[in-house]
Amino acid sequence: MGNSSDVVSYAEQLIACKSVTPARGSVFDTLEAMLAPLGFAVHRFVAGGAPDGPVENLFAIRRGLPGSRHLAFAGHVDVVPEGEGWTSGAFTPERRGALLYGRGAVDMKGAIAAMVSAAAEVPAQAGTLSFIVTGDEEGPAVYGTRALIDLMRERGEIPDLCLVGEPTSVNRLGDMMKIGRRGSVNVFLEVEGSEGHVAYPHLADNPIPRLVAMLAELDALELDQGTEWFQPSNLEITELEVGNPATNVIPARAKARISIRFNDTHTGAELAQKVTEIANKHGGMARPIISGEPFLTPPGAFSEIVSSAVEAETGIAPEASTSGGTSDARFLRALCPVIEFGLPNATMHKRDEAVALEDLETLVRIYRRIALAALA
Repeated sequence: MGNSSDVVSYAEQLIACKSVTPARGSVFDTLEAMLAPLGFAVHRFVAGGAPDGPVENLFAIRRGLPGSRHLAFAGHVDVVPEGEGWTSGAFTPERRGALLYGRGAVDMKGAIAAMVSAAAEVPAQAGTLSFIVTGDEEGPAVYGTRALIDLMRERGEIPDLCLVGEPTSVNRLGDMMKIGRRGSVNVFLEVEGSEGHVAYPHLADNPIPRLVAMLAELDALELDQGTEWFQPSNLEITELEVGNPATNVIPARAKARISIRFNDTHTGAELAQKVTEIANKHGGMARPIISGEPFLTPPGAFSEIVSSAVEAETGIAPEASTSGGTSDARFLRALCPVIEFGLPNATMHKRDEAVALEDLETLVRIYRRIALAALA
């Protein structure tokens, strides 16, 4: 049986592993060494090849009594690059006052550590617990959680509920949980023209005006007005590229990229088709890449379990939200109902990323309460 003070040691051990996406090796060795003594059967595998792999993944399970309920803890041990300007080493965990510093402290090695500590405090006979952990959530996510889902289906290990430990809290631990996320599609746009001298435009075909007209039409789209649980979908122009160093040359091509974050009134395929039709209308081409579809876990028994656990330990009821970016919950929702809950996100992906020691210990107690209630 563990105790909540173990969580800081666990977090330090994980942070000390330099696990920039795609993470492999030592960080998984460290996690396996934490889980195996708790009775978990640990399965590790590497999936995929270049350019989006190889990626290491881990599925660990501790089975309860036959027919017992199954709760999965899910997350990732990969992190974004450290960047520059850290006060201390990004992969040298350091306690300073009430905070623990290091890359991944918040996103999301701290939550993984809390999940392990919570699992140590949940009796095996309470039910089945599992860990779904990838080394590629911050990257392309092609051979990460999706490969784990394939493995779980092959083995028939489908959880009843899944809790993802992404940093969802905003101003203080417990103020927000995610019951859904918007979908994401990026579209690469290109217009071909014909180069020539600017003094002789009749001998050239300038692609820029057509690209500008295309982008103006796309930018003017009102995709929807939002729903009860989702904010309005938004389309943003994220890149323009002509690459023309000469002042007297009409370029041969012009490119752009847009990103759409969309709610559950749309599908990625529908939006990709809409953008493609507008691109073609202006003589251009579109190459859409759908990163994920929107999902919603409607408020009900699972959100009540999470909310009650959070309120019992923090005194506040978390807001149920679908705001923010995407996470691997967009894949896991294919297995079972999914909710995300984790640490305050103010320092994630920043230099001097840090977590409050008190928040780590409180998170252990919250996760323990969630597990016991979910398995009951």
